Order: sequence, then C-alpha cells, then structure tokens
Amino acid sequence: MNDALALALQRCLPKHLLTRAAGAFARRPCGWLSTAAIRAFIRHYRVDMSEAAQPDPAAYATFNDFFTRALRDGARPLAQAARLCPVDGAISQCGAIADGQILQAKGQHYTAAELLGGDAALAARFAHGSFATLYLSPRDYHRIHLPCAATLREMIFVPGALYSVNPATARALPGLFARNERAVCVFDTAEGAMALVLVGATIVGSIRTVWAGTLNARRDGQMHKWRYDGDDALSFPQGAEIGSFALGSTVIALFERPAPFPADWLPARSVRMGEAMCETVATTPDTEPDFSRTSTPS
Repeated sequence: MNDALALALQRCLPKHLLTRAAGAFARRPCGWLSTAAIRAFIRHYRVDMSEAAQPDPAAYATFNDFFTRALRDGARPLAQAARLCPVDGAISQCGAIADGQILQAKGQHYTAAELLGGDAALAARFAHGSFATLYLSPRDYHRIHLPCAATLREMIFVPGALYSVNPATARALPGLFARNERAVCVFDTAEGAMALVLVGATIVGSIRTVWAGTLNARRDGQMHKWRYDGDDALSFPQGAEIGSFALGSTVIALFERPAPFPADWLPARSVRMGEAMCETVATTPDTEPDFSRTSTPS
C-alpha cells in the first residue's frame, strides 16, 4: 500500500473513537483474555521480554501494565555524554532547526511555534537550536527519560488529531506532529531551554507524566497549561523517567543550544534509551536511575 492510500484510509477512520475503545480495553483487567492478548502481541511484534523487570506475561494485570513495563536493572546503561537518547525507537529526523523550521520528512517542514501550541515566545528560544524526532514502535520500551539534568518549568497539553505517526504517515501528511494531540514539557538545563514533546497517535490510549498522571484522559478539546515556578519547580537528574505512552508514538526533543549529533545518527537508525545523542562528553555524569520502579499511576 502506498503512502497516499494509507493516509486516505486513515482520514476515513474514526480515530478518536478507536483510540477510546482501545484505551478502555487496555486499562481493564481481563484475566486470561489480557494474558492471551499480551502473549499474541509479544509473538507478533517479537518483543524481547528478557529485558523486562517482569518477563512473565501472565504477571501483567492489564494491557497497559504490559505496554508501560519497566526494564530490569542494567538493561540500559547510561553513556557518559552531555545528552542521552530519551527513548527506545528509531530516528525519524534529527539536525539543526533553521529559523524555527523543523524537518519532518524530505521536502516537508513545520514550525517550532506550530509544534509548541502557538507559543511564539517559547518557539523563539529554539529558532536556531537542534531537534531529534524519535519514533517508538509498538514493540519498543515505552517509558521516556531525560536527556540531561533538568528542571521542569512548564507543560502544555495541545489537543489535536490522532493520525498514526509511523514513517509512512510522516512522509505523506504535512505538519503531522503539529496536527496530533501532544504534551509539551519545557525544561531549563545547564545549556539553556529544552522541550520534550510527547506526540499522541491512533490507538495510543494515554500520554502520562510522572508529575501529572494521564494528560489526555478527558480529551475535552481544550489546550491546558501548567507552570512550575518557585516551590512548584521539579528537578530531575539525567536519565530520570518523566513519562510513558500506552503503545507506541513519537517524542520530539528540542534544544535551545545546538550540539552535533553522532555521525551515525541518521533516519531509520534504531536507538536505545541511554545512548549518547551528542558528541560532547559529560564532565560529571549523574547516578544511573532505577528503571525497575513502577511509573506513577494516573
């Protein structure tokens, strides 16, 4: 099936309805049915359960528990680098942000302002920075970690569509990541501002953060903003878990201060959480976090 036909089929689907239905099943403990579905999913997508803190499919009460599974200790050692890859997945695109323009696919760009919910002042901070768009497939580890030590300053939930974010849709649909619903998490770091944009997609039942729980539970069509100033500011070490997806999706990392990506960071390359995502070395790497802990429930 070519990209245009796949997109045309997506336009016809009731994407929000399908996502709500899938989310309802994924959240509900269904006993043997949940276990059978999890086992079938593992076989179909060839999920490596040897990396999981709990490798037994029958130990997961719900599909969501399985999707957001923790890793065993030592499964993702942290590189000694100033910035680390925040997720397991594949590179969609990465590179420089040129006058606020971000590359989506060959011949297609969208603006940082569009991605960040129309906040022109925030987008201006990244106008000449760098970005990495990372696609999480259904088989991947679905938790999201910090590339560097950071302090949370703002979060914006932007309502939108729920198109698939797979590579075929990224090639076919202009402005895909600025169309879909997303959570924009804005941090201060030692090298300026950083934003991690968690992009929703078809069948992705929820976007969660460790400080606010599930963000898209209501899907009321409204933009929501939260500020974290003064006593409300939240600081995290490099590699700390900050959220998760139920099923696969995409994370877009924006950095105010550009830094060269590794030479082998090219589109379609597989990446793992904790590997170096820039060529500069951290002078004092943070203590490695515990990946086996449970995500904060919604």
